[in-house]
Amino acid sequence: MYDPLYARLSEYERMIGQRVEVAATLPHPELNTRIAGEFGNGTARYDLISTHSKYAPSQRQWLLPLDDLLDAEELAVFHPRTLDLARINGALYGLPRNLDLKLLYYRKDFIEDARERERYRTRTGRELRVPQTWDELHAVATHFARGPDLYGFAFPGRESGLFGHFFELQAMAGGRLLSESMQPAFEDDAGRWALGLLVDLYRRGAAPAETPDWHYDEVAACFREGRAAMTTDWPGGFYTYAEPSQSQVSGTFDLALYPSGPRGRHIYAGSHTFAIPVTVSDRAAALDLLRFLTDHDSQLLEARQGSLPARPSVLAQVKAESPAGSLQARRWALLDESSHAAHFPPAHARWPAIEEAIWQSARAAITGEMSVEASLAEMASRIRQVIS
Repeated sequence: MYDPLYARLSEYERMIGQRVEVAATLPHPELNTRIAGEFGNGTARYDLISTHSKYAPSQRQWLLPLDDLLDAEELAVFHPRTLDLARINGALYGLPRNLDLKLLYYRKDFIEDARERERYRTRTGRELRVPQTWDELHAVATHFARGPDLYGFAFPGRESGLFGHFFELQAMAGGRLLSESMQPAFEDDAGRWALGLLVDLYRRGAAPAETPDWHYDEVAACFREGRAAMTTDWPGGFYTYAEPSQSQVSGTFDLALYPSGPRGRHIYAGSHTFAIPVTVSDRAAALDLLRFLTDHDSQLLEARQGSLPARPSVLAQVKAESPAGSLQARRWALLDESSHAAHFPPAHARWPAIEEAIWQSARAAITGEMSVEASLAEMASRIRQVIS
């Protein structure tokens, strides 16, 4: 979903008369592993890296603070919330690319179909509608569990995608991931409800059989291929759903606010950033590229693809470009409302290991390798080892 921005690098090369070497474009878990390995063994030689508000604290020793390299006027054009997310203990370690939080994607042709409405009413005694709660989503997803050609709800079954669903669901049940002393705090009713919901969706066939092996891209592809009635996704990938050449459901899907839980709505969120590592060989050139990749035109390019920009001026421009009553206009309104429910993982220097402990144990519960209770206990035990 973030590839379109890198097409601007050829434009930048023409501007400066030099070549930009792209060493790797990787999913974040793989990127984190590469960064930790190369910086840890001293072989890293990068001038700029892509990182994320939840992962940067684990990389801080390899990043340059930017407060003395960028002036106040340069920073004033970014939304204060995204700058706060890019700070670690008050110091700025990256420039924000976006604010990332999810919406619900659903097949409006399914929800509005008269035969489906009658079938649902007969089976449940309720009216078929766009889910407003996770309990409703569970019921609707189960109704459309008709694999292998159609599933009710596609979601990631591994890595940050699975972690994120557990994280937000547990919060929506009134839970807290970590205590104030940064100890596991999810072995409770909220944790059992959150993980139990995901497990039940999978075991009832409401989610694809391949779920435990899927990350974000595979989930999005499933929905775009017409194999899922519902999913959730980040703003940056919106263009892949709307573009007919990339999506079989273009014109038949719609968007809605994220469903709420028993204790309200919390949406897993974060911010992608660009940062300058300590290995930088030409600080002035790196700063120039950093500015280019986060400037007005770069953020406008990404926002027109769907990304929620970190610059308020860009957000105002793309809103103004969206015709009244269009899907695009409604999407911006939904993202505005959703931003008030953004739920950010805690900043922690060992965050990648904490996240890995959570998703691996959650995945084992989904696949039936262990019970929900045993999975939560294993998560907590692994996290205690990580932060001890």
